[in-house]
Amino acid sequence: MLDQETVLRRFAQAVEEAHDELTRLDQRSGDGDFGDNLRGGVRAALTRFETGGGTAFGALGEVFLDEVGGTSGPLLGLLFTEIAHADDFAAGAAAGLAAIQRVGEARVGDRTLVDALAPAVDALGSGFVAAAKAAADGAAHTAELRARMGRASYVGERVKGDPDPGAVGIALLFWAVATTAEPDAEVPSPV
Repeated sequence: MLDQETVLRRFAQAVEEAHDELTRLDQRSGDGDFGDNLRGGVRAALTRFETGGGTAFGALGEVFLDEVGGTSGPLLGLLFTEIAHADDFAAGAAAGLAAIQRVGEARVGDRTLVDALAPAVDALGSGFVAAAKAAADGAAHTAELRARMGRASYVGERVKGDPDPGAVGIALLFWAVATTAEPDAEVPSPV
C-alpha cells in the first residue's frame, strides 16, 4: 500500500524546489501564478493533514477544490479527491483523469496537464517508476506543442520551447509517488 503521508511530504518538497521554475513557465504561457497556487495548495494540504487527520490525498483534494484558484486548482482537486476515494492509486488516478477530461475537455496534444497525466495513468500497469517516467516524458513533450486550451492558447507559438507548467506539476506528483513506492529505484526529477 502506498504511504500517502510520504508522498505528500515528497510532493511538497519537490514543489518547493520547483517553485521558481513553475512560476517562470507560467509567466510565459499564463498569468504566472501556477507556482504560487501549487505551492500554496500543497503547503495548506500538509498543514490540514498534520492538524486535522484524514488522508493525505483527502487533504490535497479538499484544499485544491476549496481554496486554490486558477484553472488548475479545481482540476487538481478533482484528481486528488478521486485518488483519496479509490481503492488504490491507479484506480484513483484513472478516475481523476476521467473527471478532469469530463470537466475541462482537454485531450492529449492540447498542451495541458493531461499530456502528463494520461500517459502516466496508462503506464501505471507497469509500475510507479514507469508511470513517473511517462509523466515526465509527457510533460517534456508539451514544449513542442502549441496550446489549444486555456490562457496559453492566446499566446500562440511563444510558449514553444518550454513545457506546460501544469504538466510539470503532474510529473512532480508522479515522481513523489514513484520515489515513495520504490525508494531504491532511479527516478529522475522532471525539473
